[in-house]
Formats: sequence, structure tokens, C-alpha cells
Amino acid sequence: MSLLQQNPTDATFGRGGDEPYARAIRHEAQGGLALREAGPISSTAGARLELDFDKWSDDADDIDHSLLRNARGPILDIGCGPGRMVRAAGRLGLVALGLDVSPEVVAMARRGGVAVALGSVFERVPAEGLWGTALLIDGNVGIGGDVAALLVRCRDILAPSGVLIVEVHTDDDRDHAYSATLVDDEGAQSGVFPWAEIGATRLADVARASGYTVERAIVAGGRRFCRLTRA
Repeated sequence: MSLLQQNPTDATFGRGGDEPYARAIRHEAQGGLALREAGPISSTAGARLELDFDKWSDDADDIDHSLLRNARGPILDIGCGPGRMVRAAGRLGLVALGLDVSPEVVAMARRGGVAVALGSVFERVPAEGLWGTALLIDGNVGIGGDVAALLVRCRDILAPSGVLIVEVHTDDDRDHAYSATLVDDEGAQSGVFPWAEIGATRLADVARASGYTVERAIVAGGRRFCRLTRA
């Protein structure tokens, strides 16, 4: 049974508990956010990921722009946060939409004029089956705690010729699914939600089993990405 099946459907990134994600959006807390392992279900322990909310809220950087210049429109940014990639895509003349589960972050993006839909990737999404590119960056390949299930779901979302761009862990052999919680520097903690981390080597195996071909692996500025197309 996958983590996706074990956890409640409303157990999503940063929701519940003291809502540190919402606090960060409202600028109610100082410092950073960290994703920590709450209840390990495998032999690998100690997963921890520092999250740069300020970067998500800022303009897209050179690496982000390079991904977009090689993307096919229209673009769906899954787990878009405040919408920096959607905003950057628009400036490049590309049609783009963000998707996020947080009402607070969606409201923030919309106030800034960014097109963002509220919802989960595992629910019906706008223009399903027509997207030229879907983005799973900033760790969002971990959504749902089951990478294979997420990749299969993205096949339904993409057009037949669509491309999936995935940011992977810096450890190529990383493959770890776990129960996570989001915390901030002031001790606020979210509810527990399913998450996963995967590196390029393991992603290639999962991608092939999920009906994709790894078209290209990209390393830029210390970040690693895989560009997937349908097999």
C-alpha cells in the first residue's frame, strides 16, 4: 500500500496543525521553513529539507528561465506556491497556470495577477489532457509520497506530446518515501502529510515503469532536473 493510500486525502503539504506555511505567506513568522520526517516508514531516517519560501515568492532566476525557454506551452506548474514560474512564463509569452492546494498561497498569487487554480494534482485539473509541459520542481515530485503514482497521474494531465520536467534530489540514488511535517523557526508545526524524495537514477527506473522516457538530464547551479516524455 502506498503512502498516498495510507494518509487522509486532506493530508497535504503544510496544512493542519499550527499552519507554518500559511504563517509564512502572511509574514507572521521570521526565519525559514523546514520539511522534516515525522514518522519514518522505511530504513532510511533523518530526511530534512530546508525550504526557501522567499525564493518561491521572488522572481524566477536564470535556471528557472532556462527551463521555461525549453518548455512547450501551455504550461502547468504543479505545486506552484506564489507563482514565480507562472509569472515568468507569461513574461516569455507562454500560456501558463499554477496549481496549489493552499487557499492562502492561491489568494496571494491571484492578488499579484498570477493565474493559479486551487486544487490537488490528484483531482481533476483545468484543461486536463491538453498541457504541453507540466512542472514538478522545488521538491514537488514528492507530492503524495508516491512518485510512481504522481508520474502516472501526470500522464493523464499532459497532451500526448507533452513533457514533464522533474527536479530531483542531489543524491542520484535517493529513493525515500516518508511521513513529513513542516516546521518554522518559531516552532510552529503542520499536520503530518505524505512526501517523497528521489534522485535521477531511481527516477529513471520509476519513469520507465510509468510509461516515460528520460529525454534529458540537466544539472544547473547545483540543481538537478530530468525531462520526461511519453515512451
